[in-house]
Amino acid sequence: MINTTFLTRLFVSLILTSLMATSFSNAQSYKSQISLNDLSAFKSSAKSWSIAGDAQAGLSQDNELMITKGDGILVNYLGKGKPGSNLVTIMEHGDIELEMDFLLSKATNSGVFLQGRYEVQLFDSWGNLNPNASDNGGIYERWNDTKPEGEKGYDGHAPRQNVSRAPGLWQHLKVSFQAPGFDAQGKKTSDAKILRLWLNDVLVQENIVLSGPTRYAIDQKESVKGPLIFQGDYGSAAFKNIRYTSIDSKNRDGVSNTGNLNSNDAVSPIFIGATDNKILRSFTDLPGNLRVNHAVGVGSREQLHYTYDLDNGMIVQIWRGNFLDATPMWHERGDGSSKPAGSVQYLGKPAPGISRLISDNDSLKRDTLGTGYKPKGYTLDKEGRPTFKYLIYGTAVSDASKVLPEGKGLRREISLSAPISNAVICIAKGRNIILMKSGMYIIDGSYYINLEEAGGTKPRIRTSGSIQELIIPVKQKLIYSIIL
Repeated sequence: MINTTFLTRLFVSLILTSLMATSFSNAQSYKSQISLNDLSAFKSSAKSWSIAGDAQAGLSQDNELMITKGDGILVNYLGKGKPGSNLVTIMEHGDIELEMDFLLSKATNSGVFLQGRYEVQLFDSWGNLNPNASDNGGIYERWNDTKPEGEKGYDGHAPRQNVSRAPGLWQHLKVSFQAPGFDAQGKKTSDAKILRLWLNDVLVQENIVLSGPTRYAIDQKESVKGPLIFQGDYGSAAFKNIRYTSIDSKNRDGVSNTGNLNSNDAVSPIFIGATDNKILRSFTDLPGNLRVNHAVGVGSREQLHYTYDLDNGMIVQIWRGNFLDATPMWHERGDGSSKPAGSVQYLGKPAPGISRLISDNDSLKRDTLGTGYKPKGYTLDKEGRPTFKYLIYGTAVSDASKVLPEGKGLRREISLSAPISNAVICIAKGRNIILMKSGMYIIDGSYYINLEEAGGTKPRIRTSGSIQELIIPVKQKLIYSIIL
């Protein structure tokens, strides 16, 4: 039987896609990157701003930022004798697509002002389960001092969900912005608009009309162009890979059509929430065209979730935000798969959770062949959290994970019924694994590993091709946390 509703939606989607492509072809686009070899791309700055080769921040100390000499990273460090101030670009923009990576120290309140007037909040919102307009990815509110207390701020927009990372981790921002329009006499004919805003690869704002400048704007006089302003007076932060595409056209359809399209054109999504601890079994697809055939999605009320691979005894991904998008599984006939509905951190290709290394040069197991691996399902505790069980190398293994308070990470406890000779567990893989002064490890600037208990064994970082591996010998118990 033909589903006429689906065919109608598909036809409309194709028409809109065609219109969008035509509109963009009418616009002249070009890509640029702000050079961070020095500060020449900016107007005169306060002493707090500098160029660095690397930046790190910890989880415990406000305003902490450790800087390495070099270039490529824009740093605002508010140390002793270095009061911060805003940094203004020489470049001015109209309609623009802007993206950048940013890193915040603990408790930092920063932001990026589009055209110097409309602020996108960059804020340490780690662990906040109910974000508002002042949180990371929010559109800051406008302000009217003549209104009564409690009503002065208005027209702010909270992000759809909190997908913020921990202090000291690199985050990604991408914004599609439409400048206000004016006629030949300079009269405003249309408001500025945030067409779409992605935080850590999740759409958190869409079609937001900006009726005027937000609080702390450079001025209240809107115009067709203005500079980028990086807020620098309320905490230390770092920025890199600042890229933008300017849209320069007499016909602005290329931008406006994009903004008016709904993010789910053809199919209404089917989301699964996790107001309590929740489990869903499905296929799960990973980067590199990899599919986990026996995957268990584990959701939590703290808005931190993970996928467990029953065929290997491995956590393959962890994410913050909403739980699952089950549209691929349940729409029409479906394909049996679900996908995270928040910001995902992939933890590597599926592989056995435990390997045996006879020598230091041995490679980690890539599959379970020769290990005697047998999955034994899982049990649930009184709060509905699973403990996964399997056999490997003739030994029974229990693998239980609990979400840390406020969803700040995942605490994993692996227990063996008996020691396995020469057994190791690969805790993390990445291109750059660093042991920090705090004793934690930071993996590619994307997440932390905090080792809590290892039975007296010590982890080591080793190189395998272009990848580094954080491995640790395991006796009968290993406890560590993944923090992001």
